[in-house]
Amino acid sequence: MLEYKGIHYETNPKVYEPAEDTFLFAENLQIERKDRVLEIGTGTGLIAIIASKNCSTVIATDVNPHAIDCAVKNLIANKSYNVELRKGNLFEPIKNEKFDLVLFNTPYLPTDEDEMVGDELDTAWDGGSDGRKIIDQFLDDLKDHLTPNGRVQLVQSSLSDIDRTIKKLNEQGLNASVTARKKCFFEEIVVITGIPKSA
Repeated sequence: MLEYKGIHYETNPKVYEPAEDTFLFAENLQIERKDRVLEIGTGTGLIAIIASKNCSTVIATDVNPHAIDCAVKNLIANKSYNVELRKGNLFEPIKNEKFDLVLFNTPYLPTDEDEMVGDELDTAWDGGSDGRKIIDQFLDDLKDHLTPNGRVQLVQSSLSDIDRTIKKLNEQGLNASVTARKKCFFEEIVVITGIPKSA
């Protein structure tokens, strides 16, 4: 059992274990009490648990069934009763629903076929050849799932073209900027926050 700022959580060998990018995200969440929050790729559920303490409801999704099982245990252990888990890829599990805040620690690493582990863990970090395969899919559908004043926060790496993400968010009517950054080995991990231009 691991612990982060009073939250106790278990991990699973087939689930992405919270690391520097997770903790950078956790420390820079911009959540409001009234928010209905969506977290994509919840993993162990740590970010969903943190979010749930500061907002009305959280829907947390993951394509990895082992992540859903792991998150269930952690939600129960931390009495996070305002979080609902759903299995599925990106926005599939929430169809026509809209949210005040969408959170996503993206699979952002440029990855070749020979770098694959070959199990569910690949989905946590495999960003395709340029690191943008999942990021771009996410950005293409994001606007359909934001309320009129909806915001987004996502994590990505300097290896997967931060400027392109900011440009795509700006084109969707959001003011996007890097709101946190951390140097990690051969890359920089950033939190990008997009808020409505009218805000």
